[in-house]
Amino acid sequence: MVAILSATLFVSSSIQKDLLNTLEDQPDFTVQRYKAGKVLNTPSAWIDEFLEIKGVTNAQGRVYGTHYYDTLETYFMIVGVDMYETQIVDSLENLLGSIDIDKFQSRKNMIIGAGVKKFLDEYQYYDYYIFRPPDRSQEKVYIYDSLSSESGIMSSDMIIMDIDQARKILGVEDGYVTDIILEVKNQDELQLIKEKLIVSHFNVRIIQKSDIESYYTNLFNYKSGVFLALFLTTLLTFLIILYQRYSMVWYVDSKEIALLRMLGWRIKNIIWLKLGENFVVAFSSYMLGVIFAYIYVFVFNAPLLKNIFLGYKNLSNEVTFAFSLDLSILGLIFLAFVVPFLLAVIIPVYRVAITEPSEVMR
Repeated sequence: MVAILSATLFVSSSIQKDLLNTLEDQPDFTVQRYKAGKVLNTPSAWIDEFLEIKGVTNAQGRVYGTHYYDTLETYFMIVGVDMYETQIVDSLENLLGSIDIDKFQSRKNMIIGAGVKKFLDEYQYYDYYIFRPPDRSQEKVYIYDSLSSESGIMSSDMIIMDIDQARKILGVEDGYVTDIILEVKNQDELQLIKEKLIVSHFNVRIIQKSDIESYYTNLFNYKSGVFLALFLTTLLTFLIILYQRYSMVWYVDSKEIALLRMLGWRIKNIIWLKLGENFVVAFSSYMLGVIFAYIYVFVFNAPLLKNIFLGYKNLSNEVTFAFSLDLSILGLIFLAFVVPFLLAVIIPVYRVAITEPSEVMR
């Protein structure tokens, strides 16, 4: 039971840590063109307009989206980047170790996530993959490199390529981008700049970093409902075990305690003996449960359990969980399991020990 709860804790903590790290890299504002309840491509000309707003330090257009390959019924998350942007190159070098921009740009290349790599290898696409844009043409793109499973949950089904190549595959017209991201130097001016953005174009949807944080929190709380259900089920099972252990003292250990009393043992000595015996059992169970959970999650990547949080659909989740440990929660599990277990033993032991041995033997 400790292993099940600890494994769930490790998975949820690792995912939460990865989401928070992803959130740190999010821009202050994301601007999308919105009409009749649909998100439309945004004109690239808006980038220069937003840069003229006082307080905006950087504005960039992004091209990204899901590409559906109906033959294999699979979605790919395509992200188009400007390979000559210093910040983007630095980020890719952190993920890959090094990247030769000239070599990457010498032909149509892409960088794929761990989940995408497993999928392409399964269908024997070792060197390239042929995309089918909305116009039903064919775009042959070569695999330059792949991201490791340690790069994060968000990159598992991601494909990174040149922004112009991504625009063609996703069907984004020239002069348009998927959305525009903005950076603001003074965080106290966020609300003022947001109002200026709304006034500049009324058909926009503005997403702040705080909005993304709230979305992540709500999504994580929903998934944590599974953890709560699992915890309640395990707790109920544990209560049954406590009752059985409580009953064993009366029907199994009582004669042993009476014999010790007849041999001259004091009540406190008997209590310390039983406390020591059962503490070794409880503490060993706790430590083994935590160790098994650690191996299951951080060595074997939590098969089956990870799909409760990451889902089963589309590409398999080829991720490596980053180590994350909340000592306060582990301490709470220790108190919730070890202490009640010891109390379920000590209370009946004391009641038996203070009873006349002759009565207990009868």
